[in-house]
Amino acid sequence: MNIAALPDNGVLIGRARAPGFAYPRVVSVRSGQLVDITAAGAATVRDIAEGETPTEYVRKAAGTVLGDINEIMANSWAEQRDENQPSLLSPIDLQAIKASGVTFVVSLLERVIEEQARGDKARADALRTEILGLIGTDLSELVPGSETAMQVKAALIERGVWSQYLEVGIGPDAEIFTKGQPMSSVGFGADVGLHPVSSLE
Repeated sequence: MNIAALPDNGVLIGRARAPGFAYPRVVSVRSGQLVDITAAGAATVRDIAEGETPTEYVRKAAGTVLGDINEIMANSWAEQRDENQPSLLSPIDLQAIKASGVTFVVSLLERVIEEQARGDKARADALRTEILGLIGTDLSELVPGSETAMQVKAALIERGVWSQYLEVGIGPDAEIFTKGQPMSSVGFGADVGLHPVSSLE
């Protein structure tokens, strides 16, 4: 991978394996070089992220050059990694991986129906008809957090078909959820086991 794939500016933080060290190194990229800033005082990315001024810390931390970022990225591919050379790890260590988003109301509505019907197709069809009748509006026009959305929420609660799933789609706030536990992510070039499988036919 070429360094052009990385941002032209900004402050970058990551982790790397480096020969001679038993534990991952906290690193940054400066002028095309991967720089080990672990010795500056923070042993984990978590320590830096939870500090008062993480951006300034990474920007100003003294460090040691580990090598050219292009060469280290090339050495990070699992199938061609030279363990005697630095390679990249996931930049996330002791923090849970969080995400935020809003799912389309239609998709969430189907989750509610599935949750309520518990595999009963007739019940699912009846619920779908009932809920769509309750809403009385084009789902694509339902604005999360709006007065209409709150009326829909109240009607669903009254009918006993409310679900936390719909709070994400029609509630006023985006969902914040955990995507992975600490130390569960992998880095650039890692083998994630996506290998072809033979047909069972």
